[in-house]
Amino acid sequence: MNQYRIVGGPPVSGTVRVSGNKNAALPCIACALLTDEEIILRNIPGIEDVHVMIEIFRALGGRAEASAPNEWRLCSAGISRSDVPVELAEKIRASILFAGPLIARTGRAVLPPPGGDVIGRRRLDTHFLALTELGAEVTVRENYEFNVARLRGSDIFLDEASVTATENAIMAAVLAQGETILTNAASEPHCQDLCHLLAKMGARIEGIGSNRLCINGVDKLYGCEFEIGADYMEAGSFIGLGAVTRGELIIEGVRPRDIRPAKIPFSKLGIVWEHDGTTIRLSGKQMLKVNHDLGGMIPKIDDAPWPGFPPDLTSIITVVATQVEGTVLVHEKMFESRMYFVDMLIGMGARIVLCDPHRAVISGPAKLSGSEVTSPDVRAGMAMVIAALCAEGKSLIRNVYQIERGYENIVARLTALGAQIEKCA
Repeated sequence: MNQYRIVGGPPVSGTVRVSGNKNAALPCIACALLTDEEIILRNIPGIEDVHVMIEIFRALGGRAEASAPNEWRLCSAGISRSDVPVELAEKIRASILFAGPLIARTGRAVLPPPGGDVIGRRRLDTHFLALTELGAEVTVRENYEFNVARLRGSDIFLDEASVTATENAIMAAVLAQGETILTNAASEPHCQDLCHLLAKMGARIEGIGSNRLCINGVDKLYGCEFEIGADYMEAGSFIGLGAVTRGELIIEGVRPRDIRPAKIPFSKLGIVWEHDGTTIRLSGKQMLKVNHDLGGMIPKIDDAPWPGFPPDLTSIITVVATQVEGTVLVHEKMFESRMYFVDMLIGMGARIVLCDPHRAVISGPAKLSGSEVTSPDVRAGMAMVIAALCAEGKSLIRNVYQIERGYENIVARLTALGAQIEKCA
């Protein structure tokens, strides 16, 4: 199993370009099943999760060709099966995203329980609720089986603003008969990208960017070309890395509106940046001091559905908080096991009190020491890379497959910024 060897200390400085949004690329690949014409997707990150989604697309009978760097040509005219292979589904949480397109295209879908990050119980009930409301029959045994004679539009209220359940519902509804009203829908930038792709394919969707979508089903969707937006999770990761290593960073290719929800939480830790179009300029002279709430109260940083602070950045900002003067409460409300990685930070010297599975009180700055740790999921893995790069001494990070599921060519990109990191067996 591959590992990263890291020597911490030097500032991470220079210019880096943000990759395409992983969480937009994955549903857009599944979306190509909804038409028998060619879909060209650009700005697709070269990461493990994308490779697995492409493998699933091919296993279902689709054609997928890498036509240029970060560009894929997809065509599902030859789709021949409706069951997702077990060995591929267990690698990735996003395999569930093939449910909506498959039942819309073939009337049937069989999916094994999805794999992916281990960050607590990630329920699928909302997927079943939405697809059942559209007319699908769902059978749950060792696999999840969906069958439908004809999808019909419905007035659906999701019991939670689940991103992937929203995406599945949208992809099924665009080919359903009649109108679908989807309320309490997720509205993250990646959901918006999916909707904009579908609109270019001929779908009729109103309310994009809101939590209430009105979808009028069409009989056919068409091929098109589409460019995925920038990964604002990656942008937030580089901001955190530059701040704690005191590096001067220029981060290119960012959509300013996407990173906006992160500005206030980072500013609570004394971290600010300048925008120049699609470029972020991060000074190496950050204050790195907690800004107290009114009355001198300890501030809280908590995640929320869009446009709240992204849950995928809670791991990153937790590491950043260990290097900031003062005390802050980080409250991860959405996944009950995501904060357990702080045990590894404590082992490196961080001063953290884990109050419960969701809340951690962090006091800093703490002098971190190099250590041997394991990456539990994509974002916590990157958080441990950041911790290792601002720690004294050498660190070894295991299970880096998890990191590479979400960060393209990360070792070479960090090395180009002056980080002392190498990948080894």
